Amino acid sequence: MSRTGKQPINLPDKVKVRLENGVFYAEGPLGKLSQAIRDEVLVEISDKTIEVKRVDDKPQSRALHGLTRSLINNMIVGVSDGFTKELDIQGVGYRADAKGQTLNLSLGFSHPVEFPLPQGIQVKVDKQTHIVLTGYDKALLGQVAADIRKLRPPEPYKGKGIRYSNEVIRRKAGKTAAK
Repeated sequence: MSRTGKQPINLPDKVKVRLENGVFYAEGPLGKLSQAIRDEVLVEISDKTIEVKRVDDKPQSRALHGLTRSLINNMIVGVSDGFTKELDIQGVGYRADAKGQTLNLSLGFSHPVEFPLPQGIQVKVDKQTHIVLTGYDKALLGQVAADIRKLRPPEPYKGKGIRYSNEVIRRKAGKTAAK
């Protein structure tokens, strides 16, 4: 049995969930999310908990057991509390500015980069070099953070670029002079 899959999910009071036609819906103070549920797993909703069980012991069912439980848990945490990703910008002249749903970045290119944020993602910029992204959809938030990082990934020699706040960049030594 999956260690992750057999753990029950506690349901906060402010979150409403339902299962209709193989689609799981979660609604909370931050937003609404839905997720299709495969036939290999069963979702049982009681008053304060949700349990995910598998239909049989086939490898596909076993693989989907923990995955489905994690997806449902992320939906419930997202609509009740939300998620946060933090990015740091390092480099001379590199900076960010947020205007509405657009993130304006100066990353050493000959032009400024305008990154439009999707619906449901909020951005806050601290000290022009620290970006805080918040949202209720964990997958969308992670994809937006990865797309922003991809604009100028950190390079290993000077460490310039956009990195996650908890990311450690392995530095390389530069060339040495020939003797």
